[in-house]
Order: sequence, then structure tokens, then C-alpha cells
Amino acid sequence: MQRHYIHTIAVFLLVAVILGACKKYEQFPVDKVTGNYVFDPLDSAGVNAQSFLYGIYAIVKNGHNRVGGDYLDAASDDAVSSKTGGNIPVTLIATNAVTAFNFPGAENLWEGTNLSQSPNSTGVPESFWAGIRNANIFINNIGVVPVKGGLANGTTTAQVWRSEARFLRAYFYFELVRRYGGVPLLGDKVYNIGEDLSLPRSSFADCISYITGECDAIRDSLLTAPVADADNYRVTKGAAMTLKMKALLLAASPLFNGNNIDNANNLTGYTNYDANRWVQAAQAAKDVIDLHTYALHTSFTGIFLDQNNSERIFIRPGNNTTSIETGNSPVGFSAGGTGNTSPTQELVDAFPMQNGLPITDPASGYLVSDPYSVLSDVKRDPRFTATIFYNGAKWLNGTVQTYEGGQSKPNSSLQQTVSGYYMRKFMGNFEAAATFSNHSSDWIIMRYAEVLLAYAEARNEAEPAPQADVYEQLYAIRARAGIEAGAGGNYGLAPGMTREQMRAVIQNEWRIEFAFEEHRYFDIRRWKIAGTVMNQPRTGVSVVKSGNAFTYNPITVLTTVFKESQYLYPIPYNEVAKNPNMKQNPGQ
Repeated sequence: MQRHYIHTIAVFLLVAVILGACKKYEQFPVDKVTGNYVFDPLDSAGVNAQSFLYGIYAIVKNGHNRVGGDYLDAASDDAVSSKTGGNIPVTLIATNAVTAFNFPGAENLWEGTNLSQSPNSTGVPESFWAGIRNANIFINNIGVVPVKGGLANGTTTAQVWRSEARFLRAYFYFELVRRYGGVPLLGDKVYNIGEDLSLPRSSFADCISYITGECDAIRDSLLTAPVADADNYRVTKGAAMTLKMKALLLAASPLFNGNNIDNANNLTGYTNYDANRWVQAAQAAKDVIDLHTYALHTSFTGIFLDQNNSERIFIRPGNNTTSIETGNSPVGFSAGGTGNTSPTQELVDAFPMQNGLPITDPASGYLVSDPYSVLSDVKRDPRFTATIFYNGAKWLNGTVQTYEGGQSKPNSSLQQTVSGYYMRKFMGNFEAAATFSNHSSDWIIMRYAEVLLAYAEARNEAEPAPQADVYEQLYAIRARAGIEAGAGGNYGLAPGMTREQMRAVIQNEWRIEFAFEEHRYFDIRRWKIAGTVMNQPRTGVSVVKSGNAFTYNPITVLTTVFKESQYLYPIPYNEVAKNPNMKQNPGQ
């Protein structure tokens, strides 16, 4: 009886998720689907069960322009949307114009879902609750499939796949928890239509324990490394260990580690501060480092373009395409580009000079008259030119002109930058090309630089003063970026910093290393600084050309608003209204 039910729902979900899966996921011949095809006790190759698993992978989001055509970080202090109008999702979030009734769908991973939801009409389950449900179906039923093969340690292929589904389930929970706080924990149960779904939210602490416990349980039954290019997105031991690190770092951070937005509320965080949470996060990061499986890629731009490079830990694969360029590169070039993303002056100013010194340091060599170091012998951090298009940047055998009236800032009805800048990151090396050509658009969810920075941050917070190995992680990241070591070999970092000084350096390093990778948006929340940085206007620059000279005038491009209640998302109104046990987050 139970297996018949599972076959019925699984076939429906399989057809739906495979129809919407990315091309890199193996396709399933949907015309051959019958009730025995999903978890088939006669399928020794496990073809159909694996296709179902691939459908769960497909629920993982590709972050490129995923929120209404914008990057999520355009809802932080790093960028604004270039789009105009009153219904731009990232602008609504940044200006506190969202509620439990109208949170933008692309970023509302709970809205319209319940614990027995089926996929929507597009064929792809939108919510992570659907992902959790599908993972539970797989976990409960893969044991009947006699798929051959396995790992050298004796783990069967079916057990590997089951552990991959458990990872994906834990990952979906992590993404929900960092947005909403504590959420209902379902275990392995698949809820049927008609069952009582009035479940309460689990505490934040229980959610973190569940996620980290799952990662510990599955780590040794996963691949140690992707087996081939076609499988370069599959979950590995290192991915499970990195997810554990991410969960522990989140738990140790100020938003959740005591003094949360409702001190007595165990749904919104821990009700006490515990410095040992930083120690646990540091150890989890060190465990990944000690695998010696990953290394910083030699090229910063190559991280995003070179598949199977040593820095990638977990990705959501994308097709070979030019969609990043056409959606975000500067307007005014014949190859096309709509410039959706306008980086802020705040992000631009966060990048140091190539000597590692901040632009506010008189010894840095920064010139107000040449802010992008186009003419100066002292250049900016190479990550700046790899992340931002600025006036004078090279592109498509030409020069980006964001001065008033320039080809990339024509001041016409054409959508264009509102800040004087365009996003450069993730794009191909088309500075000297006539047009775009297809390249990888994989979305990197976890990479090794994150492990090093997490280790540095956690160690810095756990100890009275930053130790040598905290500096070492920053040295490694800065060296790869192309920052000069300098006479003292400190890559522009002051020796003997206090914990507070090092904290500011680490937080800035997170910002510039991971711009537009969906880190800054969550980092300013977990650090509990969003109330400060988001209650200041977002600024840009108006570049005015006079002859061959330019002047740079600051402008305000958006007035953002942040209230303490925004640190956690509202539980959608419908979920609270139909479930008396579902408590809403404070202030919503």
C-alpha cells in the first residue's frame, strides 16, 4: 500500500522535475514512465532512480540574475537594480516594501508551499519544501533498487545516492533557516494529502544540530571528488563538511548567537551567547582544509570560467551561454548588453589598491582624480577590474564610457547604469573580442576561499587577538588575487591588529572576494550590521567629461531602509493563517 502510493507520487514528481531540469542533468524519457519505473527492483543500473535524484539537484537555485532578473546582492549595499518601475523585487526588499503577504516569489522559498506540495505548472518545484519532500521520497525508497557498484570503502551506489539526497535535504534546510530561523523538521516522513500538517517550527538550535548531524552522518558515504566532467556538480565529502561549516558559522554569528532579535525566542536564535560556537565553526573549517582536496585556483576570473578547477566544492551547473553578458554588461556595444546590475560606490570603494592598502590610507597611492587607476602607476586590487565595469574599462575592443552622455550612459530611455558602474564578474574574457562567445555559467555555491575566510573569521572571534594563521588565510587569498606582498610580506595588512580591527578587515575581504555571489546580502544580516549599512543611501558617481578630463561627482541612487524585523523573513501569511502552531517571526 505504502509503496504503491510512493510510486504514484514519485512518477508525477519525476516527470515534473525532469522537464524543468538544467541540460547538464541527465534527461529521462518521460514517454516511458509507468508506476514501476522510478524505484524499480529490477533496474540494476538504477537509471530511473538516478533521474529522480537529478531532479532533486535541479531544485538547487542558479543565482545568476535569479531574483526578478537581478542578482540577490542588488538588495544589499553592494548594488541596485538598473531597472525602473515600482515592482522590482530586489528594490522592494532593499526598501522594506515587502511583507508576509507579498514577499517576492523568487526569493520567497516558502510562499505557496506546504509540506505535501506538488510542483508548479512550469514543471520545476520552486520551493525548498518541495525539495525536502522529494528527497524524503528518494531516501525512503532507493533501497529497493539493486543498483550495482559503489565506493572502495564498501558503500554501495544506492547508499551514495541516498547520502546525496540527505545532503540536498540538509542544504535546503540550511537555506530556509538562514532566512526564517527555526523551521519544522520533518525527519524522513513524507506527508500524505489529508494528514495533519499543523506542525510547529523547531528551534533554531535543533535545526542547526539536525543539519550538522546529517553532514557528519553522510560524509564518509559520498564521493571524495566528482568522478567526471558530466558529474562535476555531484555532492562530495568535502561539500558535506563545508555545509556543516557554513551552518556552524551562521550559528556562531551575532544575529543568532545570543542577543538575537527576540532574546527569549528560541526560534530566532540561541537565547544565550557561547564563544565555543566560534571554536566549533573554526574546527569545521579546519577539517575541510585538512582534507587537502581543494586549493585556491590560480586565477580569480578562472574560478567562474574553468570547470572542474581546484577551488570549486559545490556548484549548480549552468549551460554554456552568453546570458550573463547580455543581461549585465554595459549598454552601447553592438554585441548587446542590458546592464541589469548597477554596483554601488560603497562596493567600489571597498576594493584596496594593489599594494593591499585601503584607498583611505594616504600611503596607498589612490588618486581622487584617477579613482580607477587608469593612468596611475599604482593600480587597484585586480579583483576590482574583474568585478566592476567603470569609466575607461576595456571591453569588446573598445572602452566603457559611463560619463554623462557616453555610449554606456546615454541618458536616454534605454535601460542603463544608474550608479555609473556595471557588474563585470562572471563574464568571459571579452576585452579584446569583437563579440561574445559561449562559456560556462555554472553557479558556485561553495568554494575553497570561503573555507579559508570562515576559518579566519571564526578563529579571530574565538581568541583575544588574531593569531598568525588568521593572517595566513588572508595572505593566501590576497596573493591569489594579485595583491603585492610588499616589503614586509603582509599584503597590505597591518601587523598586530586587535580583534576588532581584524574583524573589519575580514568582513571587507568577504565583501570584495565574494561580491555578487549571494554572500554580502546574508553576511550583513548574520553580522547584524544591516541596520547600519542599509540605513544609509546607496550612492554612485556622475562622471562628467570636459575635453579629455573627467570629474567624478557623488550621487544618491537609492534610499534603502532596514528595520530589525527584516533580519528574518516573514513566514508567509497563508502558512500562519492555516496552521495555528506556526509562529510568525517578530515584527511581521
